[in-house]
Amino acid sequence: MRIVIVGASRFGTATAAHLTEAGHEVVVVDRDADKLQTLSDEVDAGLLEGDGSLPTVLRDAYGDGADALVLLTNVDDVNILAALVGRSVGYPRVVPQIVRKELLAVCEELGLEHLITPHATVARSIARTLETRHDSALDLRSHRGFDVLGYRVGERHDGARLADLELPEATRAVAVARGSGDELVTDETRLKNGDLLIVAVASEAQEQMNELFPSDED
Repeated sequence: MRIVIVGASRFGTATAAHLTEAGHEVVVVDRDADKLQTLSDEVDAGLLEGDGSLPTVLRDAYGDGADALVLLTNVDDVNILAALVGRSVGYPRVVPQIVRKELLAVCEELGLEHLITPHATVARSIARTLETRHDSALDLRSHRGFDVLGYRVGERHDGARLADLELPEATRAVAVARGSGDELVTDETRLKNGDLLIVAVASEAQEQMNELFPSDED
């Protein structure tokens, strides 16, 4: 298959590497020339510098034909816009990454059927782990009104220890998704720009978490 990936994020780079190793032809689009240069040293893929939400750029990436467009920037809104533009350009399949749960209904209304929801994927494995950890400070089975949500780590928290974040009391950070893998966290876990921090959050603490991890922070 020929697959176009918009976003040379950690997740985008890991996905491109996996697809090329599996024998697929991959083109990666990103506005940041430095990111593309770094990726060129790691992955044997085509590279295109430009705004992946613009029709002209997506047409260039489409070339003589592409099987899928995968949107893996760190901004949900950009992924949704690029998916809609890609669909109008002619990509037979568009697959945006969506982190914010409140946007899933919007995607459904827009007819975006194929989504990458990393927080939900990681949450399934986390939930199984939490159910077997009797020393857990937060037993999800005994509380109502909790959601397992993903928060994108921005530059302000790059390099911070989890213990230094001062998360709201009614939360428990349980894992971090980094690249194509994920791991459970401890107070000593150091976060990196671009990580997806998976947190069990009570409904009353979600506003505080949104302020700590604003959705428009790259």
